[in-house]
Amino acid sequence: MTSIPFLDVKAADFSIRSAPVMAAREQHWYATTPYGIAILRYEDTNALQNDKRLHQGTRRWPEHNGIQSELLVPWWNEMMLSLEGQDHIRIRKLANPAFSPKIIEALKPEFTKLANDLVNDFCEKGSAEFMSEFAEPYSAKVITLLLGLPPELWREIAELATKLGYVFSVTIKQDLPEIEAGLRGILAITQNLIDSHTELDPDSFISTMVQATVDGQKITERELLVMLSFIVFAGFDTTRNQLGLAMQVFTQNPEQWDLLSKDPDLARNAVEEAMRLNPTITWFTREAIEDFEYKDLQIKKGTTLQFFNVPVGSDPAKYESIAMDITKSRAPHFGFGGGMHHCLGHYVARIDMQEALKALAKRIPDFKIDPGAQYLPDSGNTGPITLPISFTGSAKI
Repeated sequence: MTSIPFLDVKAADFSIRSAPVMAAREQHWYATTPYGIAILRYEDTNALQNDKRLHQGTRRWPEHNGIQSELLVPWWNEMMLSLEGQDHIRIRKLANPAFSPKIIEALKPEFTKLANDLVNDFCEKGSAEFMSEFAEPYSAKVITLLLGLPPELWREIAELATKLGYVFSVTIKQDLPEIEAGLRGILAITQNLIDSHTELDPDSFISTMVQATVDGQKITERELLVMLSFIVFAGFDTTRNQLGLAMQVFTQNPEQWDLLSKDPDLARNAVEEAMRLNPTITWFTREAIEDFEYKDLQIKKGTTLQFFNVPVGSDPAKYESIAMDITKSRAPHFGFGGGMHHCLGHYVARIDMQEALKALAKRIPDFKIDPGAQYLPDSGNTGPITLPISFTGSAKI
């Protein structure tokens, strides 16, 4: 009988990309963890993500960690990531028009200009602290462009979203005061935006969302507050972290960066490969709403399943070659989740990261990461805290 591996994801030194995790994937298709069951292979992730006997598991994350915050818990329970059934479908339908390609594509030239303007600020000196000089301002300013917020708010958004970002970490309990401060600030910014949305273009992102109807009903103000505050947070946090992780994986594959610098049309694949191999969202979760059997596993109602994106994205049973290759079209990764809860903002994230990587590869084709880089814990949502880089200096454009 095959023994089932155990992975202690609560351990301070746990890394989702460690040798023990990869060995566990080779041993069995799942492992047990302090939170439930970890799914380690592509085939099973693909099958189970759409299983109607599983609901979004993230909604129990605060509960799993003993969090009872009167500020965080209601917001967490009401955000679309935690909703199920008709509530989820309704909010998703109301938000969908705002995420249309027409609205997002119109912003692409502004994303391109933003990326080049930021590179201009450090290109001549031949070095930069990538997170604070590019990834952070770029991601925050993308949010101000998308939502029609005053551009000068970018730094405050970055600081608040960074604090709230600890909510997805295994250190959530000790970081709760910072998490609440971040959420409180983002809610205040979002409420001000809602109060002034009538001054915006009627075809803007937020106006489109306000005008949308489902069965004759519009989004309520509370639903709008929760939805937009989550966009402010998640749109910044994931893009910032993913850009830093993309640079990390490209510095390990310099020939791929060289390909991108010579052919900007490879930017789409570049984003997908970076997310396949080095995702900021290292796992996503589901919860069983009834007892059922899958393969050799009896899954009890209430069990949490964690889908481990890193071993899944490099599963040799799915990918003939797991090495980074931006010239290939791959089977879809799960960096944006999957099934009904596939990230609604994936198109925005893909477009803004493509424009960022195009500009960076063209302007700093020989970069390297210098000593001193610091990273968040390598589980939950992860990414660089600081990422010093150096390169051959170039002229501004």
